Amino acid sequence: MVFASNNKSKLQEIKEIFNDYKIESLKDKNVTLDVEEDKTTFYENALKKAISYYNEIKEPVIADDSGLIVSELNWPGVYTNRFLGNNKTDREKNLAIINRVDKECQTRNAEVVCVLVYYDGKNIISATGKLKGKIPSHPRGENGFGFDEIFEYKNKTLAELSPSEKNNLSARKLAAEELKKKLLSTTSVDKTKYMV
Repeated sequence: MVFASNNKSKLQEIKEIFNDYKIESLKDKNVTLDVEEDKTTFYENALKKAISYYNEIKEPVIADDSGLIVSELNWPGVYTNRFLGNNKTDREKNLAIINRVDKECQTRNAEVVCVLVYYDGKNIISATGKLKGKIPSHPRGENGFGFDEIFEYKNKTLAELSPSEKNNLSARKLAAEELKKKLLSTTSVDKTKYMV
């Protein structure tokens, strides 16, 4: 199966969970198609990517969409990567989120949401993972990427955790484990074709 991402961290996480499957990246398949995430839900974005990349390579695809949601604001959600435009750094976006939470929120509650969608030309199977936490008063940590430095789980930001610690509790891992269970129990999916 092809995981529709060239992000090495995401790919490694998926490979570890789907360890009995052969998982390839878009780069492995020489795919240069860039699918725009222009939908209003994580599911719709992930489904669009799964179908688009399947149509490109004609092989089963797992696609994801994920983001950070500040509970009181129900934001930025699907716009996590682009609410300030496409040319801003992670730090700029993270500081903007903290600034808005400081000004507008009574609590700092937040969650990370990840939706994975599998598509093989016939079957559409989806799974969702959620991790609840808080937005700290300032960025912390050197590991990770994206909003990891401003999402706190049990007194540590995701950027303060080691990669293995983060992977063991991430929303993507929760979604991937659920997706794997669904794939294994779906009789119309020929799993033997993709197993190592």
